[in-house]
Amino acid sequence: MDHLDYDHVSHSSSDGMHDVSGVNVYPTPITLGEHVNIIYDGLLSRSGAQDVYLHAGFGFHDQWHGIKDLKMLRTGRGWEQTLHADDATRLNFCFKDGAEHWDNNWGHNWSFEIHDGKQY
Repeated sequence: MDHLDYDHVSHSSSDGMHDVSGVNVYPTPITLGEHVNIIYDGLLSRSGAQDVYLHAGFGFHDQWHGIKDLKMLRTGRGWEQTLHADDATRLNFCFKDGAEHWDNNWGHNWSFEIHDGKQY
């Protein structure tokens, strides 16, 4: 797995979008049962990748399950894919291109808690 340099600047905006320098996830926070849109315009994209895949699964840090490799669609905003948050643990993901170059956030991947939607 090739390791790619990645800028770790992140912020959340008032429109419910979470941006980590080239990775946008919305809506955030993620609620169980919602569809989650992931937009990638990171290093693989800027390096001329012809295809980008979202490698995603649910669970805790080193115990992913339900892992899928989903081909992303190129749009004006970058590479996009939508998935269903159907597991009440965490959504974890990283990216790879068609040549098996990976962007995995310096080995940390991207990880978001999935809330059950209850208000206390």
